[in-house]
Amino acid sequence: MPPVFGAEATPVRESFITPSTPEHEIDSVASWSAGDGRTWLIATAKETHQLVVYDGDTGQPLRGFGRRGDKPGQFNRPNGLAVHGDLLFVAERDNHRVQVLRLPGFEPVAMIGAEQLRSPYGLWLNETTPGKLEMLVTDSFMADYRIELVPPLEELDQRVKRYRLTLGTNGIDAVEYAGHFGDTTEEGALRMVESIAGDPAHDRLLIAEEDVRVGTTLRVYDLAGNYTHRSLPRERFKAQAEGVALWACDDGSGYWITTDQNSDLTVFHVFSRRELGYLGSFTGETVALTDGIGLHQGPTARFPQGVLYVAHNDEGAAAFDWRDIAKALDLRTECSAD
Repeated sequence: MPPVFGAEATPVRESFITPSTPEHEIDSVASWSAGDGRTWLIATAKETHQLVVYDGDTGQPLRGFGRRGDKPGQFNRPNGLAVHGDLLFVAERDNHRVQVLRLPGFEPVAMIGAEQLRSPYGLWLNETTPGKLEMLVTDSFMADYRIELVPPLEELDQRVKRYRLTLGTNGIDAVEYAGHFGDTTEEGALRMVESIAGDPAHDRLLIAEEDVRVGTTLRVYDLAGNYTHRSLPRERFKAQAEGVALWACDDGSGYWITTDQNSDLTVFHVFSRRELGYLGSFTGETVALTDGIGLHQGPTARFPQGVLYVAHNDEGAAAFDWRDIAKALDLRTECSAD
């Protein structure tokens, strides 16, 4: 990745950075709140084929879980993460599946998508009705990984796979594969794709296009899977668009946080939720090469207004207090007017 510095970005100091563990190759992050008030920061470790758990308030390592394999509770190149209640969803690139586990014990609950998924990376969950989830999984299979040869346009309609899940007392009672989508035009195609996040209130998906050869950005799709002929401004992304997260209020207002994966400092761009207008950018003092990000909008013991968790340099994770981000970019700290 070329070194690029975000000259327009405002510095925001990290609240913590986890201890360096380059052997893990940390990729994506998610958070989980326990009933006793604890918050876990969970990260995927691609090289050691496990999950790493940190204290969400301090960044101290708590435990690892899993090892390489294809049995329940084992992983092969885990990537994207998502949490719904006490269920943790893990996309495994080289097991070609999404594994579901129950927290806090990491008991295996289900394996999803092995019949359809080829190279799954990112996840987004949408609770459509109580007890019903829609799961979108990005599938970044290549024609030739050795030279990053993208499949022909007509095959890119398979870039996102859709699943409908029925939840029950024991976890997941039913899984339905509901097809795939992806634009096949030069303008809207998803050539190299990982991160995905959605906003049902505005019928919107943001999906990272990581192929710098065509101009890296985040493409805007609707929830039905149609490209809206809109992308975030390419000029904002100098290195590679990657993680994406939503700070959302019930009235439809809020902010999108996106990442530009620079090798010196990651630049985080913020856009308005409704209009997708650019609001500003920030960097940490250290955080670089950020893959996945996860926004914990609820309070924790240390972060009463929420916290942005981010992967850092393939070797760990970091946290930004939402109050610090909001102060730096003149954003709100809560959904009611400040």
